[in-house]
Amino acid sequence: AIISHTAADAGYVLVIPLGGIIFHAAGRHPLAGIAAAFAGVSGGFSANFIPSGIDPLLAGFTQTAAQVLDPEYVVNPLANIFFTGLSSVIIVAIGWYVTEKIIEPRLAKMPIDEDAETAPNLGSFTELESKAFRYAGWAMMAGIVLLVAALLPENSALRSPEGEITAFSAPIMKSIVPLIFILFIIPGYVYGKVSGTFKTSNDIIKAMADTMSTMGAYIVMSFFCAQFLSAFAQSNIGTMLALYGAEGLKAMNLPGEATIIGMILLTAAVNLLIGSASAKWALIGPILVPMLMAVGISPELSQAAYRVGDSVSNIISPLMVFFPLVVVYCQRYVKSTGIGTLASLMMPFSIAMLIGWSIFLVLYWMVGIPLGIQAPYTYTM
Repeated sequence: AIISHTAADAGYVLVIPLGGIIFHAAGRHPLAGIAAAFAGVSGGFSANFIPSGIDPLLAGFTQTAAQVLDPEYVVNPLANIFFTGLSSVIIVAIGWYVTEKIIEPRLAKMPIDEDAETAPNLGSFTELESKAFRYAGWAMMAGIVLLVAALLPENSALRSPEGEITAFSAPIMKSIVPLIFILFIIPGYVYGKVSGTFKTSNDIIKAMADTMSTMGAYIVMSFFCAQFLSAFAQSNIGTMLALYGAEGLKAMNLPGEATIIGMILLTAAVNLLIGSASAKWALIGPILVPMLMAVGISPELSQAAYRVGDSVSNIISPLMVFFPLVVVYCQRYVKSTGIGTLASLMMPFSIAMLIGWSIFLVLYWMVGIPLGIQAPYTYTM
């Protein structure tokens, strides 16, 4: 479930129903498996030790928001990678505990419908598909090895002029998005070619076109978000709100830890109404990031707090786009399952993750472990 974040929304379609099937086959309640998988895929959305598309996406919004106060500020796309990587361990531990100690005992009295006693047939891979999958895995490993080999020489073209890999000026740091694209398109092409799915170049174009056809709503949303961000920056409303908000925070004399916890709670509350991580950050980022910068909290730390709050309430929000789909998964086994049933089932996960992950972020900050690459905790005007 944690690794599925690298493939964006694929976890909702593949991992969550698989959780129910695995638990059912093991003689455990399938709804517990669905709940555990849903908690990992959606509740732990920002917990991942492998870079994914959400990293540069949020970093772009954070950088734009930070430039409301500091036009020269730059945010590294991997500014939270160390924190999100270690967070995956915390999310797995919380998910295991809640599933074992709370969810399964609660579901013990919920019978499975008789016509759902037989687990769904997933079918099987053909020998050719298995071979294609192996070749695709080897192709990805080869791509990673080639990338590492290209980075090793001190005079590598992917390093900065000073020979650094993680510097803002290093081409590798400016190429995170295309690198993710290439590392996934190569094994995809190999799989299609070996399995026979891709026979001509037209098959590749059609596959990419079919995928992009699902991006229409996101492109429309991005257009209006970009207009909002531009108008917001030109109006200087963000600067004004940041300064007034900073004065208010200074007057309250709250410690930085309390301010970050407050931001997590605010984000979790807003997430119940606005499901999209990027749309939500585009709306509240230009206000919160400069405001916290004015009291000495870095944009990278604000982004980390946002990612915690954005993740933990996903699993209890009926407005989350995949929530009805998870209800359908549950109805395969218990036909009476509704939105309320699933929300109550996921509430213990949400509360435990909110508390545990927030405490982890504060302790992580207190210990001083880097959030990611070129990611300070403080900001000085």
